[in-house]
Formats: sequence, C-alpha cells, structure tokens
Amino acid sequence: MSVINRRPRLDVAGRVVLITGAAQGIGLAVAHRLHDERASVVLVDVDGAAVDRAAAQLGDRALGIAADVRDRAAMAAAVAAAVDRFGRLDIVVANAGVTPTPATLRMRPDDDFDRVLGINLVGVYNTVTPAIEQVIEHRGHVVVVSSAAAFTPSPGGSPYMISKAGVEQLGRSLRLELAGHGASVQIAYFGIVDTAMTHAVLDDDDLGRELGGMLPWPLSRRISAQGAAESIIAGIRRRAASTVAPLGWRQYSWLRGVANPILDGLLVKNPTVRGIVSRLEETAGLR
Repeated sequence: MSVINRRPRLDVAGRVVLITGAAQGIGLAVAHRLHDERASVVLVDVDGAAVDRAAAQLGDRALGIAADVRDRAAMAAAVAAAVDRFGRLDIVVANAGVTPTPATLRMRPDDDFDRVLGINLVGVYNTVTPAIEQVIEHRGHVVVVSSAAAFTPSPGGSPYMISKAGVEQLGRSLRLELAGHGASVQIAYFGIVDTAMTHAVLDDDDLGRELGGMLPWPLSRRISAQGAAESIIAGIRRRAASTVAPLGWRQYSWLRGVANPILDGLLVKNPTVRGIVSRLEETAGLR
C-alpha cells in the first residue's frame, strides 16, 4: 500500500503575514485572528486612514500600508516594506475585492469592467508575484480569495464572476509552480459573506435582492466575516489546497461539471433572469 506524504501543519506563530483589503471585513478579521495567534501582520488597504487605525489597534506586531492593489509598483513596495520591518514574509492573503455596478455586458461602462478585473484579478497577481521569492525561501503559503461566484453565472454582475473564475485558475497554476519548492497555495471560496459589500449588492439594491432570492438554501445561507476568516485560517494551518464556506457550496463545486450545463440551460429560459436583464437594459436606454 502506498503512503501519501502529507505536508506538515503550518504554525502561524512567529510568521509574517501580508493581507490585502485588510481595513475592514474579511481581511481585518483575518488580521485580528492571526495577530492573536502571535503572527506579525502587514495590513494593506487602499484606505490609508482606516488601515493605519486598524494596525494601531493591533499593536507592535502590525504594520499598516496604504496601497492600491492595481498599482504594481506600490504592491512591490508593500512587500519590501514588510520584509524591511519584520525581516521576512511567509504568508500572503490576497483578499482585496470589489463588486460591479449592476449592468449587462452590453451596457457596462468599460471603466467599471476594468476596475473590477483590475482589483479582483490583476490585483491578486500584483499582490502575489512580488512575494513569491520570500514565500519560497520560507516554505510559506499563499491564499487567493476566489468565490462561489466562480461556479455559476449571474445576470448583471458578470465582471465579478469573470474575475473570481480567473483567480481560481491563477491559484491552481501557482500551486503547481510552487509545490516543488515546498510552498503551498490555497484557494478560498465563499458564498455570501455578511459584509458591507454584500449589503450594498444584495440588500440595498432592488435587483440584488431579487437575484439573492433566487439562491436556494443552503446556498443562500450567509456567514459572518469572522466565519470567513476562520475558514481561511484553518486552511492556512493545514496548508489546504482549497477551503469553502458555507460548506453547501463544496458539494456544488464537486458537481459543477455536470450541473453547470443544466443550470445554464435553465437560467437562459428563466423569466426572472430575462426580466432582470430587460430592466437593466431599459435603465441604460437600450430598449
């Protein structure tokens, strides 16, 4: 009988972790938990005042850096600052993300598409690549935050789905490239996380509420930012290839090769979906 060589667990105590989108939501929750477990944390966020406050609340083992993940040079400088302050960098959590304004691809402004892809996908690339040498040197770990949105389409929000599917493939490719160096890569998938971004998209917008209402239980179940952070950190500890929360989406991910063609066929004919598309296009004066 063959023996599977499992990676040793990753103790975060004494490690240095860089987290993007760290001034609020999931990123901030991850920073707090890792700091509590004696890691040094580098919080990166486009909101300079907020990230400075968050780092100050954590204390000496925290550094706040204002940077836009779309700015490749700024992210390289953030990694350099992390190494300069703490002497190393072991773990990267590429978490920063945004949602698009509701619109079809037919009517969507190019700059909104570029904004979403720039932050959600290119921003992950810009975060991970300057840190790769440090991660390899210290046999560290990379977390890229994808989404259950990578599994299924949605009218009016396609840039988000496109970006998160891209992040999934970035993570899978990077995992293959780093495995021989003793470093590991985790793709974190989330369904609905109860954050300010979720409220803006699904609660404060009429179409968003309608789209959210189409999800059956348990896929419609929400988790807190703290719950999402726990999922990420549990994956870091065991060097997981992927983590999914809520768990109902795990079963969907296993079946999506079979389920997606069926789902696509049903959604194309769904009157609710067609109605949403029509209203979005009417808003843009296209009908």
